[in-house]
Amino acid sequence: MTHKLFIFFLLINFTVTAQSVTDTLVKSDNRIGVLARVSETEALIRWAPTKPIAWKQLNQYGYIIERYTIIRDGKTLPNPEARTLTSIPITPKPLEAWEAIVQNNDNAAIVAQAIYGERFDVSGTDKIEAIVALSEDLEQRHTFALYTADQDFEVAVMAGLGFRDNTAASNEKYIYRVVSNVPESINNIAYGGVFQGYQDFEPLPKPLDLVSTFSDASTSLSWNFKIHRSLFTSYNIERAQEGESFKKINKRPYTLLNQAADERSGRIYYMDSIANNKGYKYRVQGISVFGELSPYSEEAGGTGRAALGFTPFLTTKEFIDDNTVKLTWEFPEEANSELSGFTLNKANGLGETQEVLIKDIPPTARSIRYNKLLPSNYFTVSAVGKYGSQKKSFPMLVQPVDSIPPSRPVGLTGKIDSSGVVRIKWEANTDVDIFGYRVFRGNLENEEYSQVTSKPISTTAFRDTISIKNLNSNVYYKIVALDYRYNQSDYSDPLTLKKPDIIPPTSPVFKKFDVSDGKVNLQWARSSSDDAKKTHIYRKENDSQDWLLIYEGDNTTERYIDKKATEGNLYSYTLIAIDESNLESPPSPSVSVKIPKTNKENQVRSFSGIANKLQQSIDISWAYRADDISEFEIYKSKTEEKLRLLRVVPADTRRLTDTNLKINTSYTYGIRAVFKDGRISKLKKITVKY
Repeated sequence: MTHKLFIFFLLINFTVTAQSVTDTLVKSDNRIGVLARVSETEALIRWAPTKPIAWKQLNQYGYIIERYTIIRDGKTLPNPEARTLTSIPITPKPLEAWEAIVQNNDNAAIVAQAIYGERFDVSGTDKIEAIVALSEDLEQRHTFALYTADQDFEVAVMAGLGFRDNTAASNEKYIYRVVSNVPESINNIAYGGVFQGYQDFEPLPKPLDLVSTFSDASTSLSWNFKIHRSLFTSYNIERAQEGESFKKINKRPYTLLNQAADERSGRIYYMDSIANNKGYKYRVQGISVFGELSPYSEEAGGTGRAALGFTPFLTTKEFIDDNTVKLTWEFPEEANSELSGFTLNKANGLGETQEVLIKDIPPTARSIRYNKLLPSNYFTVSAVGKYGSQKKSFPMLVQPVDSIPPSRPVGLTGKIDSSGVVRIKWEANTDVDIFGYRVFRGNLENEEYSQVTSKPISTTAFRDTISIKNLNSNVYYKIVALDYRYNQSDYSDPLTLKKPDIIPPTSPVFKKFDVSDGKVNLQWARSSSDDAKKTHIYRKENDSQDWLLIYEGDNTTERYIDKKATEGNLYSYTLIAIDESNLESPPSPSVSVKIPKTNKENQVRSFSGIANKLQQSIDISWAYRADDISEFEIYKSKTEEKLRLLRVVPADTRRLTDTNLKINTSYTYGIRAVFKDGRISKLKKITVKY
């Protein structure tokens, strides 16, 4: 465990806060980044300071390369063996060492200029401006030096940014550390490290997916750079003309800076000028940051062809009939030899081809007939060269006269949900020039329908919203079809949709009720709603809160006799109507009746009446027995009329005189005893003519 922790501390980088004024240019992450790769004979190390000020200071004070042997013969050493590979710190080669190489190596010239070139003149500025100017100058030098060194490992070694370790053993694996020799009092730069050995050697892959696109005197090459972005910093591009060997066509390694790459597709592009009508092949080779060359990519080839020099021009249109047009165009006769033919194209208003309608029109043709016209058409004519190049005319609008309306829509169906949303659909018209449909709605079948679509719709379905709380039980729809000339079809057959019923029926109302012989006679006026189909009667007894259903009948019945009433009880009755959707009306106003007790024997005897002409009265009298009588109820009516209560007299009364009479009229009188316990006797009647 101890030696594993030691390896960790060998690799870790540190970041410290700058203390001096100069170090204000140094931000966080101030370190040395390190890369390594092994060849078959040596280990190659590359590094780069992350900050411009650190790069400048390290150019002066140099780098120290440390190597720690971690693994030998496949086993991790308990104590890594340390060795410093540099007897003196590594710094860039002196200026005179660059003079010979810069004559033939542009990369060397760029790096030498970045390291030793004259500084920008910042005299006459204050301290802050000087720091800013110095920062911009230094950032450019730092960026160009590091990027250019990535293209040429030999230049990187001369710039103090690369190292060859030819003392590495094949049976060992090392940690390489690149350490700053800059005094910490000036700048605390964290070292960088990498773990590498001969066991890590892998041959470079070849660049992938090379594609060539040939046009008039040029070739567009592209290949995938994103897959091997961490391996290749630049490329060589080679070309071979038909029958010849490959030759490199880029003077300097080709990089992403030479041509903007498409980051989304991960492809890099290169344009090459060529001679037409000759075959060419291409291949590319990757170059690593250590100057290694990859295997060549797969080859891509083709032939450049001259573009057509002329463009056809549509001039006239001649209608043969409603479906056929003759189109005529202009094209120079002297260019016929360059053509394989013409094509007639269906286009949009911008001239973009949507469909090729007629192919292989002869090069000598200057007109063509087309017999499948739509109400509105855009046409273009393309001249096709012998080698595939094309030139296309401007579009021409062709609109034949059309006064024939489409057929009327059929198959209209639909439904309404409980929230009032209507969904209807119909069969699509088979007419080829259908532009759309209009939807109409009516609340009554024979009224004039209103249009509910603000503009023609292209679909064969429509969604509408209606009120389901109004009194109309149905809603009606019709559809018409329109063509591109706005010719309108006949109306479809009407579609009748029944609205969901959410309105309950009106309540029935009691008209009359009475009690006879212990039975309750009920009469009512039925519900006035057209869809009412049933009437229910509910009854509750005395002080009970529960209503019981005692009668179910259709809405034509208006009378019911309750034969199950009990003497002495108070009963309340109410009515409810039910419609075809099983919606119930509010309960009607209730009526209450009390069933009198009649289980006593008749206690009234000798009930009689005498007409007294002299006194203009009728005298009635009666006899009685029993001590528990509380009072007598006297009733009167004209013959054939219903008895009405005339008077209530005390229990000790035996006679009553009635003077409210009309001559030649027969009167019926009734009497019954009311007992102290609330019961009553049977009604006794007499008839007297006055």
